[in-house]
Amino acid sequence: MAYEDLREFITKLEEEGELRRVKGRVSPELEITEITDRVSKQLGPALLFENVKGSNLPLLINAFGSRERMLLALGVKDFSDITGRIEGLLQVAPESGLMDKLKAAGTLLSLGRFLPRMVKTAPAQEVVEKDAPSLSTLPILKCWPEDAGKYITLGMVFTRSLKDGARNAGIYRLQIYDERTTGMHWHIHHDGARHHAEYKAADKKMAVAVALGGDPAITYAATAPLPPGTDEMLFAGFLRQEAVEMVKCETIDMEVPAAAEIILEGYVDPKEERTEGPFGDHTGYYSPPDLYPVFHLTAITHRKNPIYPTTIVGRPPMEDCYLGKATERIFLPLLKMLIPEMVDINLPLFGVFQNWAFVSINKTYPYAARKVLHGLWGLGQLAFTRIIGIFDADVDVHNLEEVLWRLGNNIDPKRDIEFVKGPVDALAHASPLPHIGSKMGIDATRKWKEEGFKRQWPEDIKMSEEIVKLVDERWAEYGL
Repeated sequence: MAYEDLREFITKLEEEGELRRVKGRVSPELEITEITDRVSKQLGPALLFENVKGSNLPLLINAFGSRERMLLALGVKDFSDITGRIEGLLQVAPESGLMDKLKAAGTLLSLGRFLPRMVKTAPAQEVVEKDAPSLSTLPILKCWPEDAGKYITLGMVFTRSLKDGARNAGIYRLQIYDERTTGMHWHIHHDGARHHAEYKAADKKMAVAVALGGDPAITYAATAPLPPGTDEMLFAGFLRQEAVEMVKCETIDMEVPAAAEIILEGYVDPKEERTEGPFGDHTGYYSPPDLYPVFHLTAITHRKNPIYPTTIVGRPPMEDCYLGKATERIFLPLLKMLIPEMVDINLPLFGVFQNWAFVSINKTYPYAARKVLHGLWGLGQLAFTRIIGIFDADVDVHNLEEVLWRLGNNIDPKRDIEFVKGPVDALAHASPLPHIGSKMGIDATRKWKEEGFKRQWPEDIKMSEEIVKLVDERWAEYGL
């Protein structure tokens, strides 16, 4: 199902017992973070703070903070409902080559009925502030004690390529410098940074819009690791099975979701940079200060009584973990198309989606695990994964006890661990240089004689099927 807007999603959360309203007066400086962090660690509900100091706007947080709420956000009973649709689009004849498969994948995002649809009037523009727009009316959080200031953390940042006009939407944090300027924290590997580099080379100011709220599928789509040049609003249309309505901004040449709660319009001057950070990040550590572009506000548009959506990040589990787990499930069919040996993948919450990946494969030839390792390091954001473990198809990579049991038993460290050098995430604080470091691959599959293993690989201990069946049938008799 498609939600008309954020309000309809809030109503659904409340109906399902997944939201609590907080009526007591609270501060956006640290207090909301401490409350939300405790609730998040207890796997608690979404929170709607109705009385935030310094603002008349209610604040929604932790709306994506569980598997159940992610399913509600995407309007499905299980992520397999989405992967099934994707798999249906990717079905091609067995004899088809790679290019045919890639063309089939392209149909996923080229279905006309999901193309964004332009409208002339929008709830997001019920109120237009162009003369003296100010961020001071928003209940923006200071999340952690050593943060450099307040941050907008759940804004969908819209940019457009100067070269081909392709639109991009990504979730990038914005540090508040004053009521009309913020930092724009996009890492060098992000599409927003790529667009920024194009404008910098051309010495032109870059139009940027930031949308807050709307159908939660739209917010999720802005986090998705789509190929460069792929319109996240088209992907959102596919997810919600209904085109996203877009509207032209008031002061810049950009389109934004018409059903959003709040829109920030402005620009980035490629010549200008300012220190941004530190910021308590999703790794559980503070990311250090660095130079980033500056966003200048030219207008704020919003609904008459807007709701401010936000999030906090820090040591997992937190809300962003469940956005990441949705991506893991939704994009598995695409990974399996590109790496046919893959059976399943687990990006564990403690790995903060850049440190650990556990992958099971169908091993049908020697060194298949090594081939898969390097294939994964060549795919999008998986290129930044610090440690990848490869396991046989019968291993449940979501069962950490089994993963560690197999890992300890199945590897000879010198033989089965390899290191490579390459790009790493900007938040990899242990790397010797920013953005550059080493990664580790572990082959925890059963070893074959063709791989130089000269001993007899032992069989797993398993009870005979007839005894298992007998005990199943007589279990009640044992009184256990």
